This record gives sequence, C-alpha cells and structure tokens, in this order.
Amino acid sequence: MTGSPHLSDQISDQVSDERAESGRVRWRRFAALTVPAVAVTAGLGIALAQGVLAASFAVSGQQFKVSASSLEGEGFAQYGSVDVNAREELIPVAVTAIREAKLHNLCQSVVTMLPVVGDISLNLTAGRKTPVEASNLFVDATQLAGDAVFTNIEIGRDASTLDKGPAEAQGMQDLFAQQADTVSITGLQQTAWATNAGTFKLSGLSMNVSKGKKECF
Repeated sequence: MTGSPHLSDQISDQVSDERAESGRVRWRRFAALTVPAVAVTAGLGIALAQGVLAASFAVSGQQFKVSASSLEGEGFAQYGSVDVNAREELIPVAVTAIREAKLHNLCQSVVTMLPVVGDISLNLTAGRKTPVEASNLFVDATQLAGDAVFTNIEIGRDASTLDKGPAEAQGMQDLFAQQADTVSITGLQQTAWATNAGTFKLSGLSMNVSKGKKECF
C-alpha cells in the first residue's frame, strides 16, 4: 500500500488543498488588517479633497489652554471638523469661527514634559489694558466653557450653509452647526489643538518659559 500511486496522488492533492486553504486564510487576515488602514487613508484623502480639514497645517501632539476674562465677537459660527497631525491621524474638533473678535486678559499655556528636566511651561498673556483683536479667527477646540450670550442664533443649521462667520467657516454637508450675529462670553476657558487668524493683534504681549506645570486654568 505504501507504494500505491493512487495513495500518493491523494496525499499530494490533500497537501495542495491545505496549502491553498492556508494561503486563503493568510490573505483574509492580511485583508482584515489592511482594510481599516485603507479606509482611514481614503477618508483623509476625501477630507483633503473637499477642503474640510480644520487647521491648514499639521497640528502638534499637544493641546494648549486658552482663557480670557471676556470675549466679544461679531459673526459667530461653530461646527464639527477634523484636524490632522504629522502622522496623518485624524483628530475630531469643534471649530469656533468668529469674523471679528476682541478678548480681554488673554492667557495661553502649553506644558511640555522633557526627559530628565520634567515639565516645562510656556505662558503667553496679552490684552490686560487694551483688548486683543483678531479677524477671521478659527479655534479648533475639544473643550469650551464660560457664560455665553448670542444674538439671532441659529442652532441645527447645515454646516455647509453657514454664512454669518468668516467666509471660510463652513463644514461638511448634513453635519450639525450653529451660528449667530454676535457672541459674548465671560470667563472663557477652552482647550484646543490649533488657532488660525487672518490678523491677530496682541496688545501688551508677554511670554514666559518656566519649569513646572503652570497653566491658564
């Protein structure tokens, strides 16, 4: 029996079938691992093509904090979007866009942890006497708090149809958004990935770098 050509053929066919099945399993596993990465890349490509990425630059791996005793703005819009970092990872943000803004007692802080040295804080302050002025201001935030008053607010408007904020302040079609003629916020506190502005006038600017963790709030 051991020398039977029929048995040899059966064994050979079985081995071939097992190898083929193994190959199919490996390709299935490869596809399972590859599809999510391809989907993310495709999503990023679509976002780039449609111009819906929030910041016009790759954001850093650190968020920063911003506070102000008060903010007054004309032409307010807010909608969801995404930032992208240097690794081409997408980061969800809430974009707050204001056509003309004034901020009193502005504070901005970011803390960096360095090996051996420890925490290093960068603090920027401005607008203590004369308010900070900004035009076409965009803030890509993950947290915002304060007491706010809006005039002629529209809540639930399609993000692609916004027309009260800066001209570029529009999101993707069918997404939730809101806008108002004016906005006033006291006790402003926000955590953000990025800030863009057409002009940014910082009166009484002061910057300080120090050891330890020193944040605006």
